[in-house]
Amino acid sequence: MPTLLTIFGIRFYFYLDEHLPIHVHVTCSGKKAKIELDPEVKLVYNHGLKEQELKKALETCVVYRTDFISEWHKRFG
Repeated sequence: MPTLLTIFGIRFYFYLDEHLPIHVHVTCSGKKAKIELDPEVKLVYNHGLKEQELKKALETCVVYRTDFISEWHKRFG
């Protein structure tokens, strides 16, 4: 599971066998979420992240969206 970024105690990563639509997985304090990046940043699911953690995760995806999408294309074509 390649880590893209760890910030605010939140880890953003891909699985090795990802599928469309382009998205990242997020973990924080043992809780998980999935955030779609294209065509826009939006929450797919949240399994326990607190509201503030989720807000930071979504804001981080907005800031790093282009970088995350670029990494997706490098890894998955």
